[in-house]
Amino acid sequence: MNRGLILKFANLVRFRGACRQLRTLSHRKAARAQWKPVRPPAHPLCSALLYPQLWQKDKLMSIALAQCRHLATKEEAKKKKKKILVTRGEVEIRQKMTVEELARAMGKDVDHIYEALLYTDVDLDSLEPDSVLYEDHIKLIVKKSGMKYKSAKLKEEKERENTDAVKRPPADPAALSPRPPVVTILGHVDHGKTTLLDSLRKTQVASMEAGGITQHIGAFLVHLPSGEKITFLDTPGHAAFSAMRARGTHVTDIVILVVAAEDGVMEQTIESIQHAKNAGVPIVLAINKCDKPEADPERVKKELLAHDVVCEEFGGDVQAVNISALKGENLMVLAEATVALAEMLELKADPTGLVEGTVIESRKDKGKGPVTTAIIQRGTLRKGCVLVAGKTWAKVRFMFDENGKAVDAASPGIPVEIMGWKEVPSAGDEMLEVESEQRAQEVVAWRTYVEQQEKVKKDVEVIEAKQKEHRMEYEKKQQKLAHLTWRQRKAVLYKEKKHLMFLKPKERTEMDKNVLSVIVKGDVDGSVEAILNVLDSYDADDECKLDIIHFGMGDISETDIGLAETFNGVVFGFSVKANESIKRLAAKKGIKIKLHNVIYKLIEDLKEELNSKLPPAVAENTIGEASVLDIFSVTVGKTKIPVAGCRVQKGLLDKKMKFKLIRKGDVIWKGYLSSLKHHKDDVQVIKMGMDCGLSLDKNIEFNIGDEIICYEEKEVQQTTSWDPGF
Repeated sequence: MNRGLILKFANLVRFRGACRQLRTLSHRKAARAQWKPVRPPAHPLCSALLYPQLWQKDKLMSIALAQCRHLATKEEAKKKKKKILVTRGEVEIRQKMTVEELARAMGKDVDHIYEALLYTDVDLDSLEPDSVLYEDHIKLIVKKSGMKYKSAKLKEEKERENTDAVKRPPADPAALSPRPPVVTILGHVDHGKTTLLDSLRKTQVASMEAGGITQHIGAFLVHLPSGEKITFLDTPGHAAFSAMRARGTHVTDIVILVVAAEDGVMEQTIESIQHAKNAGVPIVLAINKCDKPEADPERVKKELLAHDVVCEEFGGDVQAVNISALKGENLMVLAEATVALAEMLELKADPTGLVEGTVIESRKDKGKGPVTTAIIQRGTLRKGCVLVAGKTWAKVRFMFDENGKAVDAASPGIPVEIMGWKEVPSAGDEMLEVESEQRAQEVVAWRTYVEQQEKVKKDVEVIEAKQKEHRMEYEKKQQKLAHLTWRQRKAVLYKEKKHLMFLKPKERTEMDKNVLSVIVKGDVDGSVEAILNVLDSYDADDECKLDIIHFGMGDISETDIGLAETFNGVVFGFSVKANESIKRLAAKKGIKIKLHNVIYKLIEDLKEELNSKLPPAVAENTIGEASVLDIFSVTVGKTKIPVAGCRVQKGLLDKKMKFKLIRKGDVIWKGYLSSLKHHKDDVQVIKMGMDCGLSLDKNIEFNIGDEIICYEEKEVQQTTSWDPGF
């Protein structure tokens, strides 16, 4: 053999051995007492006798490594002195601890951790001091060391500074000035609220000699001949009114209760009275439709006594005005009664300083962007002011009054339309002015943070409640599995589903058509249990069956993908990962992997999957309506065919679409037209207002007054009725 090659080979072997031992020393930071240099290859003639210089190099390397060992040992001794004192026999553990962190927590060296992990499924060759250990491995190490473990308390998050915008302290009474009253009109649906509002608007337009209302913004001013002003709110609906009351905005000063003289007190009338009482707002009674012969205003007043609404005639303090909103009778009397009540209330506001107000209405306009209608309650709003409402803010670009005219300023009690919002705020939101755009962004960020914290808190409460409920039911219904371990329960669950694996793909697809099979993986056992408890509340099996085929801890694995493929399922992971090879495998097999860190987002995603399993519903979209004005028949060969002479009342009739014949509210026939004619010409489409003759694809006799409906069928995606409580 060539001696040069032998020399090179021996050098490489020695160098590799030395590097490996140096690496062990640097990573584990511990020198073995029994450590020895790597023995030279079994070629004594080559290594020692024939090449004495090589033996000398070996000796020098051994001395250097021995010095390294000595230094490492001294460093180890220093660290031992600095070891953390632990409670005797008890170790504080937490999730995702490294080898080094666990050794420090236990008061041991790193080698002790390696020794404890011998004969386990952990690959020691790949384990480094900074490698992260799974929770079950951490518990195993502590138990093997003859110690007990306890979970470490989570570090309390540093309390975030409250940067919210708040109202100013009450103003000095001397600085207050009178403002217009803000009036909301409430009442039963059919009692004339809208007619009264429209009549008041027309009065306002006439007094201003304007050509007409340009837009509907939800609030408007009425100027009385005496010079007084009243701000009327377009009825926001009972729910919105309650929301405003709940937020404590107190936008409304006076409620005008509209009651029809012929109907009297109805269900929503009582509801409106309750809203006004809860908000502490005085009532003015408007008895409408007094021009009708069957009107009985006195009966209305007596009926209201039962609900603690006592009119002045009966010794109470509620003013009652008989009006006719349709004919415009006594509208000014109603307005003057409102002004008189406002004078008694002495409504005043501070027109100086930062603006405070309330959003009455909001929408997204194609040309203007997000637009709000607001009532100013304090201060004077001008262009350039920076406002905050809810979780959005605005720099006021333009302001408009109820007639669409640009205004430069809006004082307290005045309704105004505002442009410049970043997003659309909600109706009823409190509106506050801040010093700058940066300050506005701080306020919005704080409010978003608070909302997220509240959401998390509610989620935790729901989960805990469901956990308690699930445990009680589990103890009653799952007695057979109570004595088994968590892994044994998984095995039993797997065996129950095993028979499905041997089905043919076609049979499995048919079976899975209305079934959502789910695999749930979580970071810890508690997370998996929490998700299972939420899924346990699923109560829509008649729509789509939810089947949990497997659950467990740890990252998404190949086994999970295989199970998902077998059952045509979806893999949901909570605070776990799926590496690139797993993702590629899932994509190849067409398996969905859904990873989330927030539980309610995982549940929402699950609901979307359930929705996709539901069959689409068929919705009918009406295209046109026609009424039968005349009937006749046409002879084709020896057959008499009934023909209907119709006039299109709404939309259009398209021969290609489906039709139905309705008689006295009942559907007599559904199908297609055999012919559609205008005069003597065959046509495809008949538009509104035109006459036509038509016959059906079935021999059915028409009656004058029948309705012909032209419609198209559209598939609409159904949504699950399951409500998990999020």
